[in-house]
Amino acid sequence: MANIRKRGDNSFLLTVEIGYNNNGKRKRRYKTVNVEDQSLLKTKKKLQDYLDNEYHKFKTEVESGEYIAPEKMTLDNFVIEWENKYARKELSENTLISYLSHIRNHILPAIGHKRIDQIKPVHIINMMDGIKRVDSSVEKPLSARSKQDVYLAIRNIFERAVEWQIIKSNPVKNVKKPRLTSEKEVTVYDENEVEILFKAAEQEPFHWRIFLTLAIAAGLRRSENLGLEWSKVNFEKATIDISQVVVKGLKGSTIKGPKTKRSKRVVSLPPSVVEELKLFHLHWKKEKLKMGELWIEKEREWLFCNEDGTHFYPTTPTTWWRRFTKRAGVRYIRLHDLRHTSATLLINQGVHAKIISERLGHSDIRVTMNTYGHALEKADQEAANKLDNLFSKKQIK
Repeated sequence: MANIRKRGDNSFLLTVEIGYNNNGKRKRRYKTVNVEDQSLLKTKKKLQDYLDNEYHKFKTEVESGEYIAPEKMTLDNFVIEWENKYARKELSENTLISYLSHIRNHILPAIGHKRIDQIKPVHIINMMDGIKRVDSSVEKPLSARSKQDVYLAIRNIFERAVEWQIIKSNPVKNVKKPRLTSEKEVTVYDENEVEILFKAAEQEPFHWRIFLTLAIAAGLRRSENLGLEWSKVNFEKATIDISQVVVKGLKGSTIKGPKTKRSKRVVSLPPSVVEELKLFHLHWKKEKLKMGELWIEKEREWLFCNEDGTHFYPTTPTTWWRRFTKRAGVRYIRLHDLRHTSATLLINQGVHAKIISERLGHSDIRVTMNTYGHALEKADQEAANKLDNLFSKKQIK
């Protein structure tokens, strides 16, 4: 039997023999190659060289045990190939973690058992319509943004399947990307609630009081707070340098650069916060001295650390925050919403959106305008009302 056979105008069947089965019959593996390059089809020698190359690559895969026939490959099987041969090499760590989470929680439970060459657009549509939150006892639809992430993950998987000629076409290509609905109004504390929050936090460890202070006073993300070292605090200039973050990685926590280019920034602090930081620095030094040889962190001086000096795990502040709000009877909002609270307080004080955008490290001022549009409109109306007091006194002659 010929190793390479023509099947259509631009289609060729590759055949590799792999010995005999228990009944003495030859065992073969097959692969179809479609040649789209018209210049190859017009030149016999170039075409033959191309097909010989494809055949030898196919034979190597079969003999090394890396090849899985499409008719036997389920999406479960292919995702393993996709992760090892592409995702872990090409995707950023954050994207990989996000994709793997959605694959595990939403994609594979719905269509992982199906043969990859038999998955149609309708299967993708049904999966997208049916996915729910996996961390809630009450079934709720996934957020629009999370649905987009699920879509991007499954699209990427099938793009590689087409690229590697496992399937002919990408079924996700004919499925519309979920639209982002208009952003819902952010949940924040008002000034009175911030006072209540800090009053309740007086009984908490010093480091958590400072963590909350910086989240609101500087609008820091959780990861940015965790990435702070004392070398990044400038007491004389009353600033902190945001140049690294601590986030979850594939093998625990990892230290990396900020979220975006604009996220790397220097943020000014109120004088009272600087004084509080000075007191915390003294407290931190005493704790380090008290631990002696048990203080194992030798290279860095993290503001927010465990008893041995190592930085907190990325989810530690969130765990503490949930327990603290419940214990203290404080209205619960997400820890990240303290950052939104910071922005809203500044808006209410009449600070320009561009300054707020720079303090928060937004990639574009439009992010600020879209996120805090409602608060900005309210502040604008209040500004107009203040002007009205001036114009209402104007005498009409």
